[in-house]
Amino acid sequence: MPDTISPASARRIALAAQGFGTRHPAARTDGQVGTRQLNLVIQRLGMLQIDSVNVFERSHYLPVFARLGRYDKALLDRLTLARRGPYTEYLAHVATFIPTIDLPLFAFRKAQLRAKYGQHEWVRANQPILDWLLAELAEKGPLPASRFEHEENVRKGPWWGWSSVKQGLEVLFGWGDVVSAGRRNFERVYALPEQALPPALLNVEIEKDAAIRELVRRASRALGIGTVKDIADYYRLQQAETKAAVLELVDAGELHRVTVPGWPGPAYLHAEARIPRRIEGAALLSPFDPVVWERARALRMFGFHYRIEIYTPAPQRMFGYYTLPVLIDEALPGRIDLKSDRRNGVLRVQSAWHEAGAPAGMEERLVPVLRETAAWQGLERIEVMDRGDAARTLASALGLRALS
Repeated sequence: MPDTISPASARRIALAAQGFGTRHPAARTDGQVGTRQLNLVIQRLGMLQIDSVNVFERSHYLPVFARLGRYDKALLDRLTLARRGPYTEYLAHVATFIPTIDLPLFAFRKAQLRAKYGQHEWVRANQPILDWLLAELAEKGPLPASRFEHEENVRKGPWWGWSSVKQGLEVLFGWGDVVSAGRRNFERVYALPEQALPPALLNVEIEKDAAIRELVRRASRALGIGTVKDIADYYRLQQAETKAAVLELVDAGELHRVTVPGWPGPAYLHAEARIPRRIEGAALLSPFDPVVWERARALRMFGFHYRIEIYTPAPQRMFGYYTLPVLIDEALPGRIDLKSDRRNGVLRVQSAWHEAGAPAGMEERLVPVLRETAAWQGLERIEVMDRGDAARTLASALGLRALS
């Protein structure tokens, strides 16, 4: 293994580790993406981050599309939303779909959350509600928050406007006293562990140091190359405990300490990481794709300053409500704000932007991506609004006129 990795090689290593640089199954002869390919993507990433915003598409569908191309979302739903499916939900990064078999790796996090919030003022004041919620699930089986009949279920509290019932369920979920039993209309269904988990996983706990070492191992493999901070962020671990695990893996030969010019401190290269000569392809990335979800890493690796503007008042937004980074080969040369107008069958490009120094031809490379995106969304046509310095060129490449 080399002692020094160039920044360009580091980018290629990271993208290859994340599953880029290979042909989409949809571009192959049979054009089929099945459950095997879906499982392989999730196993590579370790998780899919969940977000409720649906202006274009829910976030967890997008990393799979970026890597595989057009696929049947119902197949992913059967894997992730079923009551006793191969995937469940937990706070692995934030709220994420993870392999159900991985849930015991987070026993230490459940204990940390219980220690942190067990004596919280809200918890002490609402202990009767917590006890009642557990009793209701024991009696009635898995339920979404909206199905609990309690006067507090209509009173909005300070946590994202949640009722006390929803707040209580989320507290119990973090502690592991309740688990996810799938989703109905994308609303999480809560259950007691014995009602939703395989019997072999009940009461299984992995000791904290062993769990952290395994999570660091997985994060390092998923990233390909990263600093201690990068690796820690993947599963939201503390940096001190991450560094200790990293050094153990270095001693074991699973990681190699390297220098990347311009990076702060040492980087760690996974022993199985590929160092491709080039990465080719074009994709749109979710704001919560692992390639960009750690904004400091995205800036360091790609020179891409990224902030999602959902919570920014409209007059103050620079780029748009739900801008997606544009991945072209080994760079992030632009961003694009998309909306799926399902009522009118339109994929609407609300704005399109170049990054400083973006190479010519980005718009032409986006044409097949946008057409495939529209087809995947079941939309009949594409419209481009005249906002952003790439909008008119993109519209022209699509054979359209940018709309004011």
